[in-house]
Amino acid sequence: MSAALKADSIPERALQRAEEVDVFALSAAVDAEIADVLNRPKFARAIPAVRRQHLLEILRGTAIWFAPTMRVRDCRDPKDDKYLKLALAAGAATIVSSDDDLLVLNPWRGVRVLTPADYLLAVG
Repeated sequence: MSAALKADSIPERALQRAEEVDVFALSAAVDAEIADVLNRPKFARAIPAVRRQHLLEILRGTAIWFAPTMRVRDCRDPKDDKYLKLALAAGAATIVSSDDDLLVLNPWRGVRVLTPADYLLAVG
């Protein structure tokens, strides 16, 4: 969400860098949450529709899709467990997030959980 909020922000640069050097992983649950949040009134007012759609196109068009089946209940916010399930299904090395409920887990089952700024430092 933060990548969509402000052009040339650290989160947007992290998204662009990830598109260059990494692979995005998506699941139906994660995709649905991203689309839902982007279309909430406060984000819809703050982010032009074209920019919201562009972000979804980047993610959906470049991602490898997974259908996580394992049960995960490790996050203090149960709504965020979907991101952990996806990371396991994808065999991810890194989760990039600004969500404190995920960041507090770093490292989680061998997966780095990094802020966008820390991700940019890690990938150079």
